[in-house]
Amino acid sequence: MNFGNHQPSTINHPPPVLLHWLQHVPFEDLGFISRWAEERGDTVTCTRLYAGDSLPDQDSFEWLVVMGGPMNIYEHDKYPWLVKEKAFLKDAIDNGKTVIGICLGAQLIADVLGAKVYPGEHKEIGWFPVEFSETAVTKNLPQRADVFHWHGDTFDLPEGAVRFASSEACLNQGFVFGGRVLALQFHMETTRESARSLIENCANELVDAPYIQTAEEMLADTSCFDALNAHIRCLLDNLF
Repeated sequence: MNFGNHQPSTINHPPPVLLHWLQHVPFEDLGFISRWAEERGDTVTCTRLYAGDSLPDQDSFEWLVVMGGPMNIYEHDKYPWLVKEKAFLKDAIDNGKTVIGICLGAQLIADVLGAKVYPGEHKEIGWFPVEFSETAVTKNLPQRADVFHWHGDTFDLPEGAVRFASSEACLNQGFVFGGRVLALQFHMETTRESARSLIENCANELVDAPYIQTAEEMLADTSCFDALNAHIRCLLDNLF
């Protein structure tokens, strides 16, 4: 692991895959993952859960990406599709799919793997550093990097999972399970455009708190997004 000396990924890409993703709200999309998949030639399909789309057959995809959203994983009465989504996600994991969960998606993975999901001590919104530990999925990542956050809940580590990322405000920022299930509490897929969309739709959460930045602070440095997206490219390549 090249701590403190980030090297770009040089992995030769395997053949394209069938990638399906789950969208919880219209203002949170794949971000940079969309570009990564397009460059690889992946076939990308989507279920818009908020719009009532049906979930696909398990044999119609190889990779599953579960995105974020402002809801909580336990709000079944308000979002009844969460029940079917959890069953679908559990089936995908049991069927050996490569599964990536981001923010809410990570919390859903933790939940279906039997771990507790609950409000964290601090909300994290904006750019704050995480520490990466040495695992197969973090190969060629720096030991410490500023990443984009927008979360209030957190989760315990599921049995059999390996933690690979932590922050000052949140112990369990990322874990890998079985070598093919990846949970990211933070956002590495965020582009400047998707960050702006989050800010526009969730501005009520931008209050004065230790780990919450202003909109201006979050959008001040365009180069931060380039570095962030280079990190998720590396992480996704490592999953192969």
